[in-house]
Amino acid sequence: WSEFIDVVLDERALASYRLSFGAAFIAAAVNAFFGFIVAWSLVRYDFPGRRLVDALIDLPFALPTAVSGIALATVFSPTGWLGVRLQELFGIQVAYTWLGVVVALILIGLPFVVRTVQPVLRDLDPQIEEAAASLGASRGTTFLRVILPGMLPAALTGFVVAFARGLGEYGSVIFIAGNMPSKSEITPLLIMIQLEQY
Repeated sequence: WSEFIDVVLDERALASYRLSFGAAFIAAAVNAFFGFIVAWSLVRYDFPGRRLVDALIDLPFALPTAVSGIALATVFSPTGWLGVRLQELFGIQVAYTWLGVVVALILIGLPFVVRTVQPVLRDLDPQIEEAAASLGASRGTTFLRVILPGMLPAALTGFVVAFARGLGEYGSVIFIAGNMPSKSEITPLLIMIQLEQY
């Protein structure tokens, strides 16, 4: 047990926990917000390309995670298409930092929120909103007091599922993270390293 505690509470391991839990939490929060907006747009509005956007949401499910990780690392690397522009305009480096981990987790977590919220939105009866409006409620009040309470359990479920997926994500993250010990090394990678070293 003492050896186990030494390995689990090592400074390198603690740094990986901070990165993995922190990045997963930030990504899940971003996904909860934007996933709700995407689901709302797909259910409530009819616009050109809606079916294509709906299909693209599932792309992270279809792609191997390593492919998305390599693509993200290529695009956001210091010499990549977006990496160069972010560096020039804002002085931000995404690849090989904690921010790259968050970006990868946002990409793989968004479908979980959208697909959790979408069916609940479809089942929400529009007549309830119309009744609230006929009773004098503004759009903001209708959203906060009528729609949001019915959507909150689904949104929280999507958040939790995206968070859990982010904690265990390996393939898409290791390529963009840089895997520098105590800086950009995620816990799943550290577990693999420890297993290989027994």
